Amino acid sequence: MAAKRPRDDDDARASKKHKKAFSVGPANLPDGVHKRKVQKIKREIIHKSKIKKDYAKLKAREQAADPQRSVYEKYDNDEQVDVAEPTAEPTLEPHPDRQVLLDKTSPEPAQRPERPQSRTPRKRARPQPFSREADQAEKRRAEAEARTKAREEAEKQREQKLAERERYRKAMDKARTGGRNGQRKLGRESKVLLEKVKRLVSS
Repeated sequence: MAAKRPRDDDDARASKKHKKAFSVGPANLPDGVHKRKVQKIKREIIHKSKIKKDYAKLKAREQAADPQRSVYEKYDNDEQVDVAEPTAEPTLEPHPDRQVLLDKTSPEPAQRPERPQSRTPRKRARPQPFSREADQAEKRRAEAEARTKAREEAEKQREQKLAERERYRKAMDKARTGGRNGQRKLGRESKVLLEKVKRLVSS
């Protein structure tokens, strides 16, 4: 069987090369921060190129509609723009509505009584957040001090009684020991006994 005759567009198709998609950064980046950054840059480049293409299409459409006038020129040199001239010259007099407001007499404000110059500022009592707990702690502290004082007083009285008892015992021992002749010292003993009687009577 004879070979088919080649078509005309086969040569053009063979000579036409397919465009490779553009790449940003290396292709073998691992998943992570660097790969996401490269993908973000690629998306931005694609977005900007789309905007440029849209702008070029819009500009070509505008020029096809009116080739004499460019996109940036609003008026040609031949056209003249009519500017509305002011009808009246500006004056320094206020507007009539404002003049009416100014003419109205505003009532005089009532005079406030003058306050005395020398006035002592009142101090507000600062709220105590734990006043009840502070009172209870103060009460417990006072009770503890009273108990300590009573204990000290009782200890002092006990020591005083012990000292008096010891002194009385020594005095009686001296009085009962015989003198030179072996006789008891009645004078000394009578003094000690008299002090004991006085103490008993007073208590």
